[in-house]
Amino acid sequence: MFLMERIRMNSNKRYQNIELLAPAGSMETFRAVIHAGADAVYLGGGRFGARAYADNFTEEELLSAIDYAHIHGRKIYLTVNTLFKERELTENLCSYLRPYYEQGLDAVIIQDMGAFRMVREAFPGLSIHTSTQMTVTNRYGAMMMKEMGADRVVTAREMSLAEIRDIKEHVDIEIESFVHGALCYCYSGQCLLSSMLGGRSGNRGRCAQPCRLPYEVFDEKKHPVRTGKKERDIYILSPKDLCTVSMIPDLIENGVDSFKIEGRMKQAEYAAGVVSVYRKYIDRYVNACLRTDEVAAKKEFHVAKEDMQHLYDFGNRSGFTDGYYKRHNGREMITLDKPSHTKGNETLWEEIKEQYVRSEKKEKINGILRLKKDFSAKLDIALKDIRISVAGDVVQAALKQPLTEEKVAASIKKTGNTPYEFAKLDIDMDDDIFLPVQALNVLRRNALERLSEVLTEPARRDRIVADENVSGADLQEKFVSVQKEKQTVPENKNPYLSVSVENRALIKLLLDESCVDSIYLDSSCYTREDLFNILKEDVSCIHSAGKKAYYMMPAVFRLSSLSFYEKNLSEMMQTRVDGLVVKSYDELAFVRQNLPDIDVILDHNLYTWNSYAKMQLWDVKPVRDTVPLELNRKELQGRDNTDSEIFLYGNLPLMVSAQCVHANAGADRGCDKMRTVTYLKDRYGKYFPVKNNCTECYNTIYNTAPLILFPYRKELEKMGIHAYRISFTTEQEPQVKQILSLYKKVFLNGENSLQELYIGEYTGGHYKRGVE
Repeated sequence: MFLMERIRMNSNKRYQNIELLAPAGSMETFRAVIHAGADAVYLGGGRFGARAYADNFTEEELLSAIDYAHIHGRKIYLTVNTLFKERELTENLCSYLRPYYEQGLDAVIIQDMGAFRMVREAFPGLSIHTSTQMTVTNRYGAMMMKEMGADRVVTAREMSLAEIRDIKEHVDIEIESFVHGALCYCYSGQCLLSSMLGGRSGNRGRCAQPCRLPYEVFDEKKHPVRTGKKERDIYILSPKDLCTVSMIPDLIENGVDSFKIEGRMKQAEYAAGVVSVYRKYIDRYVNACLRTDEVAAKKEFHVAKEDMQHLYDFGNRSGFTDGYYKRHNGREMITLDKPSHTKGNETLWEEIKEQYVRSEKKEKINGILRLKKDFSAKLDIALKDIRISVAGDVVQAALKQPLTEEKVAASIKKTGNTPYEFAKLDIDMDDDIFLPVQALNVLRRNALERLSEVLTEPARRDRIVADENVSGADLQEKFVSVQKEKQTVPENKNPYLSVSVENRALIKLLLDESCVDSIYLDSSCYTREDLFNILKEDVSCIHSAGKKAYYMMPAVFRLSSLSFYEKNLSEMMQTRVDGLVVKSYDELAFVRQNLPDIDVILDHNLYTWNSYAKMQLWDVKPVRDTVPLELNRKELQGRDNTDSEIFLYGNLPLMVSAQCVHANAGADRGCDKMRTVTYLKDRYGKYFPVKNNCTECYNTIYNTAPLILFPYRKELEKMGIHAYRISFTTEQEPQVKQILSLYKKVFLNGENSLQELYIGEYTGGHYKRGVE
């Protein structure tokens, strides 16, 4: 009996702590969503947020917003969820955060590992939430974040309810998940499409949304594929907006603590309107659970058609989808014919504006005013369990016109633009007394100011503590001295070349190439049924040729993948593979916990834009990392490139998506489990190869032209880079031979005229231009 009661108490506490998290791109929106019922608000300041084109908040506005939120019992989360260049981190981040930290900022949302480490060390007590940009999709990644010091993980939008539940059951960490708003086609944090096409990086908050543009689909032989029944069904990469209000019971039941609404660039009416609907139904379900039980509450839960229509009218994109929570992907999630965001019912928008935007939330207070002759005026104010008492001027006997209770009440209740209003005011006053109206106003103002101080002071942090921890000199000493235990490729050796393949047929060719030191065997080369037997054979052949063999883990590591690899750890070791190339924090944590002695190489997806990020990841002792794809030559020159390898050649992956172009393009085809190459043709006639990985069920969209950095050999060597990677994705044997011949001529023979050595379209990526 006692155990059941304790379980019910814990369950009740969980229901009462469910959070509704709203976006705000402006002060107007911030006040509106607070008024509409948001428990917390996430917003960006002047720098480092993943919505660089939102209005965002000035320092003065943000400091004011922190106090405003705390007065109303709400929280503020600041987005610093971009990747940081070296100088931004060392010279700007701490000074940027310090005033907000001191004011009482509740949490920061972070993507960059260097920023994570710096915030953790420099700002004690500041909660860290890992951004969805970190692509955490399983319990290993979540545990890694918790052990590093995160209080909350924002899950990838692609995660199912079962996957969220698995994290909740294994890791004691808060879970925040998106419940409404725009969906990305790509796993957040893995998209380089906008970056490579136009220099506007999603990792810097500047995504140009090329996924909302039209694309024609072509099959492996570049024959056109009809994407739909209508000619205009050409928005194959444009997802519908997410709406999960009807899934509130399922989301809570499976472990979601914070319901996140997307939309920092949306209007105040949109944000407030959506918040008001979710507030209504979260409260309705939670109250029903507290009143009865989960089963009964879930059975009686339903969303009124009128409220559903309101959500459509606030804005949708060719309707809504309930996302990935109960499905892995699907054509029905894609807009196909119209990518734009539409809204309706202007009357409803006007009502929302009147109710939440033009008016402000007021906290109801109770007051007692005592006016006794020859004693100081006294005003007591109560807000919930808080009591404030202030004294004013001495009350005098009236010589002419005594004060009336009506006049006194009117003066005291004049709360104006403060966040308070009197629900009740009791007045205890003598007859025939006088006190100037100005004195009453000062009394009221002092009481309300004192109340605000009491409400905001608990969150304040000592300036001295902040100053000590944010000393620039201390930070330089603490973070910059990164010690390396070994250097994989000494400077006096020949370049070290690794070649990755997604086609087993190329392995034999590579075995005869003396310039190749390591071969990376992509997981897409195998099926789960034959993985370990065939991988063992491939590794044996590679070792016989005097080369190293590394297995490249999947681009994403969802629950099904995790379960498969967990069950086959011994089989993996029996392949005698030299190491693993990991592409996510999920994989890194999984490998380090289950295969602690195996060599690990960090792929480019594990971003090390700055030395602090590299140092944080170096705690797991990898063999080497991979140079980020978005840094330019100047930024690479200032980077610690010890034990780093760089892409020399390859069609770079621009998107990794849970969706499938091959399946979605055929109006009636659906999933046929056929691995193939599909092509997307953009408005300029460029073809993007798309490969579908049916084992792990994801798509990779590659760039139209390969990256080639051969002309910069001398510059790369001066940067301390001696390990190189050539990546083959869709290339056939003649192309492979040509590229390897080019490598030998440039890196082994010293030739350097690319125009004479390579015929074909290519790109230098971001090597010269970089990203903002």
